[in-house]
Amino acid sequence: MPTPSHSPPSSVTWKTVLHHDLPASLVVFLIAVPLSLGIAAASGAPLIAGLVAAVVGGVVAGALGGSPLQVSGPAAGLTVVVAGLITQFGWAATAAITCAAGLLQILLGVTRIGRLALSLSPAVVHGMLAGIGVTIAVQQLHVVLGGTAQSSLISNVTALPAQLIAHHGHSVLVGVLTVAIVLTWPRLPKVKVVPAPLVAVVAVTALAAVTMPDVTRVDLPDNPLQSLILPVMPEGTPLEIATAVLTVALVASVESLLSAVAVDKLHRGRRSNLDRELIGQGAANAVSGALGGMPVTGVIVRSSTNVAAGARTRASAIMHGVWIAAFVLAAGSMLELIPMAALAGVLLVTGLRLVQLAHIRTLRRHDELLVYVVTAVGVGVLGLAEGVLLGLVLALARVLYRLARATVTATEADGVWTVRIRGALVFLGVSSLVRTLRSIPQGATVRVDLTVDHLDHAASEAIEDWRRGHVARGGSVEVYRAGDQQPGEQLEEVPIKALLAKLAAEGQQPAHLFITCADSRIVPTMITTSGPGDQFCVRNIGNLVPPKGSNSSSVDAAIEYAVDVLKVKSIVVCGHSSCGAAAAALAADVPEGSGLQNWLRHLEPSVRRAVALPDIVDPATGVRLSPADKLSVANVAVQLENLRSFPCVRAAEDQGRLELIGLWFDIGAATARSVLDRAPFLVRADEELSKIRSSGTASAIATNPSSQ
Repeated sequence: MPTPSHSPPSSVTWKTVLHHDLPASLVVFLIAVPLSLGIAAASGAPLIAGLVAAVVGGVVAGALGGSPLQVSGPAAGLTVVVAGLITQFGWAATAAITCAAGLLQILLGVTRIGRLALSLSPAVVHGMLAGIGVTIAVQQLHVVLGGTAQSSLISNVTALPAQLIAHHGHSVLVGVLTVAIVLTWPRLPKVKVVPAPLVAVVAVTALAAVTMPDVTRVDLPDNPLQSLILPVMPEGTPLEIATAVLTVALVASVESLLSAVAVDKLHRGRRSNLDRELIGQGAANAVSGALGGMPVTGVIVRSSTNVAAGARTRASAIMHGVWIAAFVLAAGSMLELIPMAALAGVLLVTGLRLVQLAHIRTLRRHDELLVYVVTAVGVGVLGLAEGVLLGLVLALARVLYRLARATVTATEADGVWTVRIRGALVFLGVSSLVRTLRSIPQGATVRVDLTVDHLDHAASEAIEDWRRGHVARGGSVEVYRAGDQQPGEQLEEVPIKALLAKLAAEGQQPAHLFITCADSRIVPTMITTSGPGDQFCVRNIGNLVPPKGSNSSSVDAAIEYAVDVLKVKSIVVCGHSSCGAAAAALAADVPEGSGLQNWLRHLEPSVRRAVALPDIVDPATGVRLSPADKLSVANVAVQLENLRSFPCVRAAEDQGRLELIGLWFDIGAATARSVLDRAPFLVRADEELSKIRSSGTASAIATNPSSQ
C-alpha cells in the first residue's frame, strides 16, 4: 500500500526534512512571530518573553514531546492566567512560577497521571476556553480602538462605551483593517494557503509605515539577550505560590493534551504519546521560565498550520523555533515596525474563535450547555480557577442529580398495580422510590418490573423491605427482571453473584454476537449496557472478519458456533475512532513479515473501499472524520459483507432469524453511530439500537445516554 500524504514516516530522512519539513517550518515561523508578540502584549508580559517562549516551545517541546506534528509556544488560553500572575507577583516571579510548573508537568508525565486531565468534562474545558476567549477579545478591542485594556473583563465591558465614542486616530483603522483581513483572507480559495494573520500584519504594517507615523508600535530591546528578565522567587504565602504553580501546570497540560488529540485527527501518522508529550511540555516550560520566557503549551493554530503545510516529522517544529531565534537576533528591528493595534486585531479574532459554535451545538444536544455557560461566565467574571471549579461542581451535581432521578412509576389496571423502575437506581434515588411504593394501597396485587442498568445495595434493600411489609399486610408482590418469563423469587437474584450462579446452572443463551476491536479502551459491556449472559463476544485487532476460507479458524469457529448452536438473533460489528489498526494500515510502517502485518492484510479491501469513498461527516457534530476514522467506518461495512461469505450466516439471514448490524463507537464522545453502506455512511444509532432492544434480551445494546 502506498504511504499517503501527511503521514510521518517510520524514520527521519534528509529528503523528508528538505522536501516537507523545511517549507512547513517557514510557514509556521511566519505565523508564530505575530501571534507570540500579540499574546505577550495581551498578557502584559515583556514582548521578548513571548518570542523566548516561541523559540523554546519549538525546539525543546518539539524535540522531547510525544506529539510528532504539534507546535508549541505561548498560547491565548494562558493569557488570563499570566496577566493575573504578573499583577499579583510581578514578571520575574511569574517566570519562576512557569519554571516550577514545568517541573510539575514533568512529574505528571513520569507518573503517567497526566492523561487524567483529559477526564475533565468537555463542557468545562470548552467553557474555560470560551471564557478566556471572550476576556481576550474584549480586552484587545480596547487596544484596537486606540485605548488601553483594563485589568478585568467587567472593567473592560463597563469602559467600552466610553472607548467607542472616544477619538481613536489611526490605531482604529489599523486594528479594523487587520480584523477584516484575518476574517476574509481564508475565504479566498487560491491564496488561503498563506496564513491570514501573516498577511494581515504585513499589509497593515506596510500601510502604517507609509501613512501613519504616529501609531504605537512594537518596542523590543536593542540587545535581546541582555534584556531577558531572569526569574526570582515569588513573594507570597506558600498557598498562593502553590496555587499559582498548580494553575499554570494544569491549564498548560490540559490545553497541550487536547491540542495533541486534535492534531492526531488531522494526519494519518502515529498517534501522540500523551505522557511523553507532557514531559516535553514540562521541559519546555522549565527552560522558558529559566530564561525569562512565558509559559508554553501545544497550540492548535500553529499545529494545524504545520500539518496543512505538509510537515512529516517533528523537525518542522524544531526548525520553526530556530528561525524565530535567528530572526530576532539578526533582524529584530523589522518587528518594531509592527503596530500594536495590528497584533491586537489578530488576538481579537483568536479570542473570539475560542468560542466555537460547533461545541455549543454539541453540548446543547447532550444537555450540557448550562455547565459550559456557567464555566465561561465564571472564568470571565471570577477568574480562571474559580470558574473552572464552579463548572466542575455543577457538572458533578448534575451527575448526582441524574443518578437520583431513576424513573419509578406506579400504575393500576384491572386491580393489579405495576411498578416500573428504569435506569440506574442508587441510594440517592431511594427516597423517591419509597414514596412511590408507599402510595400503593395495602393488600393490593403488585408487579414490580426492574429494567435497570445498576441497582445498588441500598435500593435493593429498600425494595425488599417494602415487599416484605406489603406481603405481611395481605398484599402480594411479584418481582420481574427485564426479559424474565417468570417472576423472580427474591430481589437477591438481581446482584451479579446470584446471576452468575443462575447462568452456570442454566447455560448461556445470548441474543447477539458482538464483534469488536481488541483496543483496551473498548469495553463491550459499557457500549451495550449489557450484563453476563447477554452477548457472545469476539475481539481481535481491527474488529476483522476474514472471509470464509481465509484460514482464520478462531473467528470462523466463533461465528459458526454463535449462529448454529447459540442461535443468536443478530451479529453486530463495532468499529471505533482512533483505531490503531486503521492508522497502521494507512501508515504502512508495520514490521515486514510480522504476525501483525499478516493479520492487517485482511484490512486491504477496507483501505481500497475508504479511498474510493467521499468524505464522511459525523452526524452529531458535523465534523469531517480523519482518514483513519474514515477507514474504520468503511472497515465495518466490509466486515458485514465478509460475514455473508459464511453459509450459516447467509442461511439464517435468508430465513429472517438473523440481522447484521454495523456500529461505530466514538471513544472521545462516548457515543455510537450506525454504519450504512451508502451515503451518508454514518447516522445516529437510535433506530438500529431500538430494533436490537426489541429483540427481547435482558439488557439491550444502547449508546451512552449523552448520545440519545
